Amino acid sequence: MDDVTEQRGGWALAGALSGLAGLAVSYLVTHIVGGDEAPVAAVAEQVIRLTPGGVAERAIRTVGHADKPLLVTGVVVAVTVLSAVIGYVARRISAEPWVPAAAYAVLAALGLAAVLVQPPPRVPGVIGVVCGYGAWVLVFLLLTRPLRPPVDEASRRQFLLRTGLVAGGAVVAAYAGRVVGRRRREVEAARRMLSLTGVTQPRLDPADDLGVPHQPPWLTPVADFYRIDTAIVPPAVAPADWRLRIHGMVDHPIELTFDDLLSRQVTENWMTLNCVSNTVGGDLIGNAWWSGVRIAPLLAEAGVHPEADGVLQTSADGWTCLTPIEVLTDDRDAMLAVAQNGEPLTVEHGFPVRMVVPGLYGYVSATKWVVDLEVTRFDKAQGYWTDKGWSARGPVKLASRIDVPRGGADVGHGEVTVAGTAWQQHTGVRAVEISVDGGAWRPARLAAVPGVDTWVQWRTTVTLDGGDHQVRVRATSATGEVQTSARAEPAPDGATGWHTVKFHVS
Repeated sequence: MDDVTEQRGGWALAGALSGLAGLAVSYLVTHIVGGDEAPVAAVAEQVIRLTPGGVAERAIRTVGHADKPLLVTGVVVAVTVLSAVIGYVARRISAEPWVPAAAYAVLAALGLAAVLVQPPPRVPGVIGVVCGYGAWVLVFLLLTRPLRPPVDEASRRQFLLRTGLVAGGAVVAAYAGRVVGRRRREVEAARRMLSLTGVTQPRLDPADDLGVPHQPPWLTPVADFYRIDTAIVPPAVAPADWRLRIHGMVDHPIELTFDDLLSRQVTENWMTLNCVSNTVGGDLIGNAWWSGVRIAPLLAEAGVHPEADGVLQTSADGWTCLTPIEVLTDDRDAMLAVAQNGEPLTVEHGFPVRMVVPGLYGYVSATKWVVDLEVTRFDKAQGYWTDKGWSARGPVKLASRIDVPRGGADVGHGEVTVAGTAWQQHTGVRAVEISVDGGAWRPARLAAVPGVDTWVQWRTTVTLDGGDHQVRVRATSATGEVQTSARAEPAPDGATGWHTVKFHVS
């Protein structure tokens, strides 16, 4: 290897390490000054916001809950690679300091733009970007100094020593950033100390859960409850800092503190929530005992104008959705929820306050970390996902799923238990039927449910000989609608089709 090639490789390595060091410093500084989201996460969130809806939907189906860690990792890798390119090009065209300084300034500007379009507080992120840029330039100059001609053996040893120190320092800085992320810890502490008057523990009726082995329980534990949102880092909002504005097309705008909210009558109910991205037979759905304050009396107190037909919800991280006003003001328990399964919401699921609305997909109703409700019209506003081509109103479609046996399972011959769940929140399910190997439809037994806003478990048994078999399922709603067999993808308004499972009987 000639000296020039070796030097260019060294400069590329110096650039890559400088990129990592700058990211680590920005992460550390952001948390030191009180931020809860590093600039790299802000960039990743902008990637999400700018991604077309169809691409985002396919990504969710492919990687599930790993989408955000993978995206953040991708941003880190991209910055590292670009930094290596900066180093290589700087050695090739000019060894003057202004070359890397100018190139890193472009990267810093992109990071700064991502931070500035985020909701407040933005200052910690801005400080993090500025310090990260300084680290990029200073570390690059430090590492490349021994590589400037003439380069001898002593210079090479000095370069290796400095790269080792920088690599180690970057790891320490990144770890320290996690340690000093005090905002999240403070909010978690406030959550643990919170006492919610009027919130009770869920009381399960044995008749609701059929208790079929390997079937998901009727009550979904919080740890297993699905989570789909655009937040790279869940906002850490302390109850003392939380405010909710109800404004727009109203006679009397309202602003509530957390204590104001808790002083009102608490409502509790069982509700099933599901994501519009759920595929046929998918698991982006869960059932829980929710406690909170109904939104209908608050809107009545504000005095909604007759011509208003929607409420634009906004979360602490800037995410929005537009909800039809009729579902917030009818008899259903659409609420500002403060507890899930008898305990304060977790940060990941919207602490301290989120919205839950039975009968609608989450993308038009279930705002986590909700801080703003603007009464408006559908012809004047739109939410995050409707801006990406999804339908505007998002009512939940009638659906059913086979949980037992699993696809590809091997079961014993004779009587085989077939069980699953069905749902159409705020409408209810009247019947569930299965068909084995394309045969006639046969009814399944339904468990009891406390109301129309939850899913329902179902089960039946069939006698099967050895060999390969398939079972499909369909539901009938409380209004008599029979679930359609027409297969449709989740976009733009929810998946349809009969769930079919193939398995082997030994």
